[in-house]
Amino acid sequence: MGDLVNLNKARKAKAKVAARAQAAENTVKFGLTKAEREAEAARAEKAKRDLDGHERE
Repeated sequence: MGDLVNLNKARKAKAKVAARAQAAENTVKFGLTKAEREAEAARAEKAKRDLDGHERE
């Protein structure tokens, strides 16, 4: 006779694995590293400063 399996636990474990796989896929698809986010923020700030500087001239 086989081992007894709690179907509720098995269902939840399967959903958890699927959610982690989806999260990993989304990280690759949409995510930026911390360095990339900081670089983008620095570029945006520099562009804003440059634009503000040209308005005063």
